[in-house]
Amino acid sequence: MNKKIRVAIAGGTGYTGGELFRILLNHPDVEIVAATTTSSEGTPVASVHRDLIGETDLCFGKDLNDPDVIFLCLGHGISREFVDTHDIKPSCRIIDLGNDFRLDGNYAGRQFIYGLCESAREEIRQAHDVANPGCFATAIQLAALPLAAAGLINDEIHVTAITGSTGAGKKPVETTHFSYRSDNISIYKLFSHQHLAEIRQNLVRVGRQASSDPQATESAETPVVNFVPLRGDFARGIFASVYTRAAEGMTLEDYRKLYEDYYADSPFVFHSAEGISMKEVVNTNKGLVHVELHDGYVHIASCIDNLVKGAAGQAVQNMNLMFGLPEDRGLRLKPSAF
Repeated sequence: MNKKIRVAIAGGTGYTGGELFRILLNHPDVEIVAATTTSSEGTPVASVHRDLIGETDLCFGKDLNDPDVIFLCLGHGISREFVDTHDIKPSCRIIDLGNDFRLDGNYAGRQFIYGLCESAREEIRQAHDVANPGCFATAIQLAALPLAAAGLINDEIHVTAITGSTGAGKKPVETTHFSYRSDNISIYKLFSHQHLAEIRQNLVRVGRQASSDPQATESAETPVVNFVPLRGDFARGIFASVYTRAAEGMTLEDYRKLYEDYYADSPFVFHSAEGISMKEVVNTNKGLVHVELHDGYVHIASCIDNLVKGAAGQAVQNMNLMFGLPEDRGLRLKPSAF
């Protein structure tokens, strides 16, 4: 495109903000015109994100500088306050990386579309504002979306997923301290993680859209998702183990074809016939899934980078769709594996 997209990043001092800078500074169709923060005004971006030394002279400030799109990298519950307290032109688009608009996207005259590209690609192309999904929600839904779209979720879904310490944010707390995290693993928010609501809501939406039975569309039940989140002793990445009761008559070949067909047009999500590992996706916008069938249960392994496909990369993927760019523009990244 001839004219570059003017981008502002609000709250860009954290891990997600740093990842956005790394991606957008190398995006051929983007100019970062502002980076706002309440804690580091006047500070060079490269002083906060030290890996960007020599990459940018941008400093954090207050002004948005008339952007075409704002990425909100604020704490959960703060995005609504930002929208209320800033003079944002109606023409300016917003991509929120928090959880303020995921469940109810109607706010302040804007309608935020749930931005999981693999379930709402065409809706996102037409969207003015987008609510970026959560990291765990992304990894788990990539495992379950093909089942939901095919009407094959007929029982409870069981999930155990482990995440890196960056998922807890940049501000140090006891459970991100090196002495706690190193050589350790622990459960948190058992069966009560905040991403469960958006997972259930979107799986129902996908199932209803795919249903050819109008009555089934109206009466589709919300799937039960039993989720055990784990803290891992690594910095970044999510690995999810997801299983549910298999549909009668479905073979392993049927399931693998289902996943291959569902993700056939995706530039980032792929089914692997072989087992997968997290390092194959860390530092990229990719998602990998692997399906197995055993004793009447279908099991799906799913892995993503929590800061890229689970946050900043997915937000840029959404921006590309919203502005009519190729979906993978600026997102062809090398994984950390070997």
